[in-house]
Amino acid sequence: MIVPTRQFVSLALVPLTLSLGLYVFPSATAIILVLDFLLAMFALVDFFTIPQHRHITVTRNVRGVATRGEKHPVELIVGNRTHRELSVHIRDDLDPTFDVEEDLIVSSIPARSQMAYRYQFSPMRRGEYVMKHVHLMLRSRFGLWKRHLKAGPRQTIRVYPALKQISRFAMYARQNKMSLLGLRRSRRAGNDNEFERLRDYTHDDQFKAIDWRATSRRLKLTVRDFQSNQSQRIIFMIDCGRMMVNESNGFSLFDAAIDAALTLGYVALSRQDQVGLMCFNSQVVRWIPPKAGRSHLNTLVHAVHNIEPELVESRFDEAFLHLHRHCRKRSLVVVLSNVIDDRNAQSIQAQTTHLVGQHLPMTVLFRDHELFQPVDHALAQPELASLNDSSLFRAAASADILLWREEVLANMRHSGVLTLDVFPENLTAPLINEYLRIKAQMLL
Repeated sequence: MIVPTRQFVSLALVPLTLSLGLYVFPSATAIILVLDFLLAMFALVDFFTIPQHRHITVTRNVRGVATRGEKHPVELIVGNRTHRELSVHIRDDLDPTFDVEEDLIVSSIPARSQMAYRYQFSPMRRGEYVMKHVHLMLRSRFGLWKRHLKAGPRQTIRVYPALKQISRFAMYARQNKMSLLGLRRSRRAGNDNEFERLRDYTHDDQFKAIDWRATSRRLKLTVRDFQSNQSQRIIFMIDCGRMMVNESNGFSLFDAAIDAALTLGYVALSRQDQVGLMCFNSQVVRWIPPKAGRSHLNTLVHAVHNIEPELVESRFDEAFLHLHRHCRKRSLVVVLSNVIDDRNAQSIQAQTTHLVGQHLPMTVLFRDHELFQPVDHALAQPELASLNDSSLFRAAASADILLWREEVLANMRHSGVLTLDVFPENLTAPLINEYLRIKAQMLL
């Protein structure tokens, strides 16, 4: 697309303004015609200096996999094949959900050369996104015309879930600082026969547990810790229906469930357990059979990267029937969902209770800050709440819903279902602690 620039419009206004003077000086008609002719010839000559598509080369260097919330670098290499310097405006084809500091690049490219431009964007949502073309705006030699071009390759960017928690967990595990993540150490019952780690000697340790090679290397008494080798199964059933669409801190409950599930999956795989995953709403959207090995984490991450919650009613009966058909071995089944009304609460309770005996079910429900804040505010400042009728009524309504919610959780616990009721941003540590407790007490 070729359009005139503001400079061309400004020059065209000169003879137009002078033509208004013909009412006073009719003899100036010839002068104005000459100016119009010169301007037209000048614009025509400049028109043929507009760069063509063959004069520009564009290459985009970007990795095909990005992480939600993390900065992702992009390099654009723009080449100029003409014999003169080109003024260029560059804008890449980015999805509106990408956060970029400066999406417009203004530069000049010398003749017969190329320039490299770098920028970063942060994808805020998971999924697959297509970066079609690089949009360029080029000016003619004298700046009377500008041309919009589309160049560059078509590339697909896969945005994976945020893996900060996994990397942070692995770092603290190596440094033996798991308590900083809110994790409690749980010892396993039974015989210890698998090496776990080296640690400093304490007065309660036996002398036969001392590793003398590590002691001589560290110049400090060091003992070996062992744990029982027991490979088990853990299956995540993540609801991606209407209950998981709500957002907390800018991210959906489904994103919080995925982040926590992948982190616990990393922990379980590092302990030689098998991990499976199911995402479901009105149907089973994704099913990954349980498998061991740390490389299986890549399969889990790739499986959930393009799933989004939908405003449909979740069919828990269909999901649990699929689980019964494809997983007969006793497993820890972690159901991550939410309860809003009696209908979905009864559905979750009925299906998880049915698992007791064959599997070990655990239901994870998300708390809503908007429900807890009015009650917390009323308890913290009762004198202010009594003066403000609207805040008092709001607190009473919230308390009634929370009591109903606690009754739902109590019924599940009485039926033999393990439960967790936490805020979305605080889910990971309690979920891992519960898993470690289950492993330590050999509930599976």
